[in-house]
Order: sequence, then structure tokens, then C-alpha cells
Amino acid sequence: MVPVARSVILVEGSSDRRAVEEVARLLGTDLATEEVEVVAMSGITNLSRHLRAVPDAIRVTGLYDSAEGRYVRATLDRLGRSDQFFACDRDLEDELIRALGVARVTAVIDAAGDRGSWQTLQHQPFHRDRAETDVLRRFMGTTSGRKLRYAGLLAAALAPDEVPAPLVAVLDEATRRSARHG
Repeated sequence: MVPVARSVILVEGSSDRRAVEEVARLLGTDLATEEVEVVAMSGITNLSRHLRAVPDAIRVTGLYDSAEGRYVRATLDRLGRSDQFFACDRDLEDELIRALGVARVTAVIDAAGDRGSWQTLQHQPFHRDRAETDVLRRFMGTTSGRKLRYAGLLAAALAPDEVPAPLVAVLDEATRRSARHG
């Protein structure tokens, strides 16, 4: 699966992988030099399969949505693993939206040429009385490929000191050196 990696970061999907890779770049972490592979699992329910596929000599860490915490802990316990996984408050998109704030996220949407689509969604009756952060999260997932695209765009819009704590923690864990892992 990851023959040259020293560490593996397991994430739920490709948009999460894109955000982690962009934040690593933003923070000056060269994942290739650090021998860190970011693996999208196609859903948290594939955690067990991915954990079993990683050789013991490779450090494993990961991100998950807070609602999946019980599942992640149970899977780690069942496999006798003590790997450090980090929870995103709701999900990674929520972390990025909160870190940037609504105004900056909408500026990213404008710069990406999606203002019309954003305004159309905002004005739909179901979304009129909802919190803008909730509508932004919905916007990211309404069109195929949008979640992946905006994961990179939102992560790139962050300043290094604005990176959400779970992203900082997972990258720190993956690049940490110890006697056991090199």
C-alpha cells in the first residue's frame, strides 16, 4: 500500500486528503521529503481495512469527523492499536469555514467564479433562515467535484497561524520522529 512511507495519514475522503496536502504545503512541510503518505479511505468505515494494510514499522495517524469518534475508538481498540487520530469538530470543511470566517469563504467562492451558484443556493427557501456556515457546508457538497476543489482553495486561503488544530496535530504526529519510527 505505502512502501516508501515512514508515516501514513488516514483521512475519510479525497477532499480531506487535498486539504491536508495543501495545509502541509502552507506550513512548509514537504510530505514527500518527510515520507508521509496521505491516504483517502473512501469513508471511515474502511478504517479497519486500511489499518491492517499498513506495516507495523510505519506510523499511522488520521482525521475523522467528531460524530465518528466512537467508531474510530472502537476500531482502534478492537485492533489493539494506540495510534493518534484527531477529530474535526463537525468535519474538515466546517473546520476550514470556521477558521476563515464566512466573509473570506465567500470571497474564495467569488474568486473561483461560483458567486451565482452560491447566491442561488442562499436564496432557496430551505436555506433562507439557516446559519450561513451551514449553507456554506451544503454548498461545498452540492456539485460533483466541488468539495474536492474547495478543500484545496479554502486551505490555501489560510494563513499559517489560522490552520485548524486537528490539521496541525495530524501533521505534527505524522512528521514526529521517535526511536520506534525512525
